[in-house]
Amino acid sequence: MSDTNTLVITPFLRNTLLLDGLVSGAAGVVMLAGATVIAPLTDLPAALLAWAGGLLLPWCVALVALSRRATLPRLWLIDIVAANALWIAASFGILVSGAVEPNLIGYGFVVMQALAVVVFAELQIIAVWRNRTAAA
Repeated sequence: MSDTNTLVITPFLRNTLLLDGLVSGAAGVVMLAGATVIAPLTDLPAALLAWAGGLLLPWCVALVALSRRATLPRLWLIDIVAANALWIAASFGILVSGAVEPNLIGYGFVVMQALAVVVFAELQIIAVWRNRTAAA
């Protein structure tokens, strides 16, 4: 039995964290290593792509490490969801701010990766709710 401040890492939550980490890591490697190739295809700045890709690599390591734990403080998972929400907001924010002027492929690239993060955040929220229900 866990207290209300601790989540048991269920198979659902483990898989959600692991998949989020692996997809983030793959995207990070592609954006970091391929920034100079992706930039002219998307009209996104290579430096932005490389910077974003570099941010994703430690995120990947953290999520994979957390997925291997037996329990997790509830606030840590809330922080993970909040970080994902921040990524989503930044992704759409950069498009509407005019800070970048991507072409159609670039818009698709940013929107699709943001929507993938929406799915992971939603799955993580579901995992918190399921854990709360199981603890009750």
